[in-house]
Amino acid sequence: MNEPRTTSVDLPDADATRELGRRLAGELRAGDLVVLTGDLGAGKTTLTQGIGAGLGIRGQVASPTFIVAREHPPLAGGPALVHVDAYRLGGLDELDALDLDSSLDEAVTVVEWGGGLAEALAEDRLEVAVERPRGGVAEGEQDLEAGVRHVRLRALGRRWADVDLERLVR
Repeated sequence: MNEPRTTSVDLPDADATRELGRRLAGELRAGDLVVLTGDLGAGKTTLTQGIGAGLGIRGQVASPTFIVAREHPPLAGGPALVHVDAYRLGGLDELDALDLDSSLDEAVTVVEWGGGLAEALAEDRLEVAVERPRGGVAEGEQDLEAGVRHVRLRALGRRWADVDLERLVR
């Protein structure tokens, strides 16, 4: 396996986070695994919304917390988006029970809360850590759209060897 490559970017708000997702979608193809980590409210679903928009999928991307996994078919010839929330999963056995392997080759799979769990699905993957520093939202503000997000991309495997991560975050 190739050495992992990393880059990071600070994004001013949710719109910029969605835009990064759209740019990532331009690089994603069927069979890709994206593993998202970050605290509650950091912007993982917001980033996935951008990926969905960039892939041109059907339906609104929302947090799949209560459904665990949701498949969004493409509107046109691109891959489907499989959006998974691993937060409530108790381990690799429960992740395996979702049978993601059957759609992994045919869809882009995004796993929120996947760190320490979803890596077993594929050696080639893009790991994305989203952090929203305390104080990223103005005092008294409850708006989840506002506030800086710090995003770190870590590309692993041959699939990502020639992808220019720096171009994606500019």
